[in-house]
Amino acid sequence: MSKIYIKNQNKALDYSPSKNLLEILLENDIFIDNPCNGKGSCGKCKVKLSGESLPEMSETEMKLLKEEEIKEGIRMACLVSPEGDIEVEVLQKERKHRILSTGYVPEFKYDPSIKKIAFKIDKPTLDNQISLEDSIIGALGVEEVELQVIEEVKDIDGTATAIFNGDHLLGIEKGDTIESLCGIAIDIGTTTAVATLVDMKTGKEVATASMINPQRKFGLDVLTRITYALENPKDSRAKLQYEIVSAINEMVKELCGESGVDQESIYEIAVAANCTMMHFLLGVDATSIGKSPYAPLFVKSKNIRASDIGIVANSRARLYCLPSVSSYIGADIVAGAYVCELHKASGNTLFIDIGTNGEIVLSNDGKLMSCSCAAGPALEGMNISFGMRASEGAIEDVKIGENGIETEVIGNEEAAGLCGSGILAVVKELIRTGIVKKNGAFIKKEKLDESDYRYDMIQLNGTKREFVLKEGPERILVTQSDVRQVQLAKGAILSGFYALLNKAGIDMGSLDRVMIAGQFGAHLPAESLVGTGILPEEVRDKIYYVGNSSKTGAYISLMSAESRKEIEEIAGKMEYMELGASEGYERLFADCLLF
Repeated sequence: MSKIYIKNQNKALDYSPSKNLLEILLENDIFIDNPCNGKGSCGKCKVKLSGESLPEMSETEMKLLKEEEIKEGIRMACLVSPEGDIEVEVLQKERKHRILSTGYVPEFKYDPSIKKIAFKIDKPTLDNQISLEDSIIGALGVEEVELQVIEEVKDIDGTATAIFNGDHLLGIEKGDTIESLCGIAIDIGTTTAVATLVDMKTGKEVATASMINPQRKFGLDVLTRITYALENPKDSRAKLQYEIVSAINEMVKELCGESGVDQESIYEIAVAANCTMMHFLLGVDATSIGKSPYAPLFVKSKNIRASDIGIVANSRARLYCLPSVSSYIGADIVAGAYVCELHKASGNTLFIDIGTNGEIVLSNDGKLMSCSCAAGPALEGMNISFGMRASEGAIEDVKIGENGIETEVIGNEEAAGLCGSGILAVVKELIRTGIVKKNGAFIKKEKLDESDYRYDMIQLNGTKREFVLKEGPERILVTQSDVRQVQLAKGAILSGFYALLNKAGIDMGSLDRVMIAGQFGAHLPAESLVGTGILPEEVRDKIYYVGNSSKTGAYISLMSAESRKEIEEIAGKMEYMELGASEGYERLFADCLLF
């Protein structure tokens, strides 16, 4: 086991040489600024290194660091993969309230809705026959106490702890239980769900769990699941709710097991999700979202007892669901808009959460306009012939050249398929090398000279042309259909960009920044996004990755009642644009299909 010595913090970290320095430091609560989320593009994660076994400097570091910085031993943490004992000097001061897995949260007022207060219960005497109700009211300064709460504390003598949700008294516990106060922040996506256990006294993340959304058995995207609900009106609502509630309970159990926290210590769960997932979670009919005029049954935030839908936590635990804007601009996007402070931004900022749907928000000097486009699951590796999730064995990057095909595989395993970043990378390379034309069609093999390095990379399957990505018994191919899936996603997202910009009366060159959110977006490098035309060349140097801003928004809503109110205000003010109803959209979409 090797060690990293943090010189200016008097700390020593044990580590195994399998991760880069940024990951190791962040996992050990050492603050390192990394706006690009460790992609090696921002040049912000600078540290000063010393030691005898320093890894060689990468080309990217040579480009991004100044000559004097290099002489001083400054390196980029995300591009350093340590192998022995090294010394690190951290060059940045730590910000408040940060989430290691998703980057940093904006500053906010620490003021959780759920609070605990320890107090003494005065027992009645012959001289003072005070009722238990009046004793509680006098000690806590509340106006009333529910009969159920009075019943709970009738045998308590001495110290007790009151649990409040805002000004409302939820319950009273025996003894001083102030130290036992945790919450869970959850992002429910169409494909995945992520949950973080939070110590609400400090705001620190205690543990994080994630899993594939089990509702996938009812369809890969929201429309397929809504169709399932339409076709099975009797029991679909209960089944869809059961699957996601069971997933939450499974993650809660995992989080508590990993951290040693009792589930009884969980007093609030905050959830950000797209509008359909929120309907499914609460057991509300979502079928109206799938048919004209596509109006949901609710968009406002909800605050209910977690036990009402079967979530296993403290019996008094609350479930807070962040607000949505419309059927296709959900609480996950509202959360992202708040985290990225779009409502406060000057200039022009484009925000997109890339997943099965591509939700886009344009901030024009703080005025927010939004739209949603059906990107489909191609960018997540689904609906692709050899597609798979981003797990070990998934090809995540591809280079095509005269010397052959180079691939990067997650976990350095034998390649088993293509994840979302992999399919985008290979399509980008197919376009760059001319194997795929602007219209998305493969070039004809017969038009290539046999000496052309691309000749053997194309094979005929009947009349269909396919790209041979990997030879051997476990062949991996890219088909014309695969290219079309990416092409449709590209057309949908890019046309959404242009539609919003057109409505605001600005052009792509006027954008100051493009913020990519979502778990999948974080794995789609700028080179592939621009190379496939999902984003135009003009914004290549304006792209920033913000990670899972949906979960971050849920986290903030746990920790700040004031921020929760601000999030609700953003949802009420954000304008929604229905792309299909906008003038000239069909033509715009057709133009955006071209690579």
